[in-house]
Amino acid sequence: MFFVRIMMNRKIYVLVIVMLLSLLTWFFLSFNEGISKEEFSEKVKISLREVGNQLLLVNKDSTSLINPIIKIGKLKYELSFQSTLRINPDSLVAVIQKTFERSQLPKHYRVEVIQCEDSEVGYSYEIMNTIDNSIVPCKGRILPYNCYTIEVRFITERTNSLSNIFLAIGILTVCLLIYYLFFRRESKEEIIQGINEEYFTIGSFQFYPEQNKLVQEIIEINLSKKECELLSIFAKRPNEIIKREELTKKVWEDNGVIVGRSLDTYISKLRKKLKPDDTIKLINVHGVGYKLEMITPF
Repeated sequence: MFFVRIMMNRKIYVLVIVMLLSLLTWFFLSFNEGISKEEFSEKVKISLREVGNQLLLVNKDSTSLINPIIKIGKLKYELSFQSTLRINPDSLVAVIQKTFERSQLPKHYRVEVIQCEDSEVGYSYEIMNTIDNSIVPCKGRILPYNCYTIEVRFITERTNSLSNIFLAIGILTVCLLIYYLFFRRESKEEIIQGINEEYFTIGSFQFYPEQNKLVQEIIEINLSKKECELLSIFAKRPNEIIKREELTKKVWEDNGVIVGRSLDTYISKLRKKLKPDDTIKLINVHGVGYKLEMITPF
């Protein structure tokens, strides 16, 4: 039926919209996460260059170069120097902490000072989110002039990953909820409307048994309950002789009512209502019953 086709189309449209929203959500979150990681990496590199600059200034060195900051792992970065320097753990801890706080970098990270000549760890410490959990050993023991690289590994990365996940779950949940509620509501409406809109084509008429009416173009013809029941029987079996006994039983006797000439009276009423269409004849087959004759025009 036309209405059902419309409903199916609407369902397809809703499904497509939900899929597009899901796809856009995924694209947005992936893009946003990529930008966040890139910005995080750049921020770390800038901060470590500032750390290197401060350490050189502590050494009263304003001319030596700081080598390019290298990302050597997912959340691990390396700071190295052109020349040797002396490292005071107190200054190192303070400079890194102050610089990272100013740059709003994560507060959970591990620092290792590695000797260039043998790759041994000359000094290391770990800062947690709270002071009580942080491990900062051997403060006050100055590392002598040497070639050092400083490796910083962040235990957590300050990005919007977690919030992005919750955002994605929220958007997808809303999409699925809309989809579920829409389909559930529309499926119920479809069942109801499908029944109400079901009709039989009889010549130029559309017969709606559930609404007790005939429609011819823009003209509506109301039918009584008995007329509708009779026409339903004929509409399902056009051009077939239906015995009087069958019609009487289905329309009257099944309801516990015994009639005499009621069938003929209602047949006569139906003939008048179908009269505008010459291709339809409600014929009396003498001694047998009635037939709804439908002539197919050539």
